[in-house]
Amino acid sequence: MSISTTAEPAVLEHRLTAADRCDSCGAQAYIAAEVNGSELLFCAHHGRKYEEKLRAVATSWHDETARLLP
Repeated sequence: MSISTTAEPAVLEHRLTAADRCDSCGAQAYIAAEVNGSELLFCAHHGRKYEEKLRAVATSWHDETARLLP
């Protein structure tokens, strides 16, 4: 009897691209928040700055700041 397992590689969803820009300053966006049916894009700096207020009203929060180097 042989047991074979198939390990599926972890697939990271990076839906934000270099073309997506922060609505506050124009830098590359790494955070997307949906508020009142509209998508707001933020760089890591502005996303963190407004996170507390945005999370209270956002229907979704997509954070790709882990892509940034420490």
